[in-house]
Amino acid sequence: MAVHPDINFDLFDRYYKECSNWGRWGEDDQRGTLNYITPDKIKSAAGLVKSGKAISLQLPLDANGPQTGAFGRVNPVHQMAATGADHIAGKQTYSADPLGWGFADDSLFLFLQGGTQWDALGHIFRDGKMFNGFGAEMVTSTGAEKGGVENMPTVVSRGVLLDMPRILGKEYLSPGEAIQPEDLDRACELQNVEVGTGDVVLIRTGDMAARRDLPGWGGYSAGDAPGLSLRVAPWLHERQVAAIATDTWGAEVRPNELEDTFQPLHLILIVSMGLLVGEIWQLDDLAKDCAEDGTYEFLFVGPPLVIPKAVGSPLNPQAIK
Repeated sequence: MAVHPDINFDLFDRYYKECSNWGRWGEDDQRGTLNYITPDKIKSAAGLVKSGKAISLQLPLDANGPQTGAFGRVNPVHQMAATGADHIAGKQTYSADPLGWGFADDSLFLFLQGGTQWDALGHIFRDGKMFNGFGAEMVTSTGAEKGGVENMPTVVSRGVLLDMPRILGKEYLSPGEAIQPEDLDRACELQNVEVGTGDVVLIRTGDMAARRDLPGWGGYSAGDAPGLSLRVAPWLHERQVAAIATDTWGAEVRPNELEDTFQPLHLILIVSMGLLVGEIWQLDDLAKDCAEDGTYEFLFVGPPLVIPKAVGSPLNPQAIK
């Protein structure tokens, strides 16, 4: 049995200080742990492509998503601005075109962090500061002057899937079940992978699969959930991981482990460490494929949309094997 340090405010403060990357890549750095991804890392990751399979990790952007209004977030709203019916009725601008020309057009309203998404470094603050010491006042109603998503236009590296339900002999992890460092070690051992510098680590809990078909997603959004324990912060820091993503709403275990706090691990990972964090990822198809071929590493391609001054971005990440 692993001996765990007690989770308390002293442990939080120690991890927050020990995992800090402030100043590591210069006083004006806004990329954080993405700096671990070097050209050599990308070239090495490209060599992992053997079969030519590409697997999408995105949850569809539609009205069936998990958002319930918590934090003001709602599911995407897709609207048609021009349709085939308009064309047939001859009501379009170019309806008189002698070649019979017509078109369809549409729009999408969405919260940038309402589905499969990355958190930008300007997304989370602690005591008036974001990663690398930039002031929270630099994120205004016009957007983020520092820490915006445009600072990470390319995210390509080696990806590793850690399928925790399969490792722990379960269909899915239960709400409130915390993933400990030794669980991650066991996953690496049994799946025959090592996690190292510049890797993108995808951590499946099975929570999305367990609740996606329940009414209102069964409390998936902002409710109790399985996830990472505060104790994994040094594990990720020591291995110089570039990014993590999970199939849960908030990555860390909920209820949160520090009483009367909200998402304390986010403060260490994003504000102190400058780690790229992804949430609401659809990892079930990838997990099935990895179990079938026994290969849990792949080329990962997952750049955010380039939205200047945004503090998050949707994406359609790809695992290429």
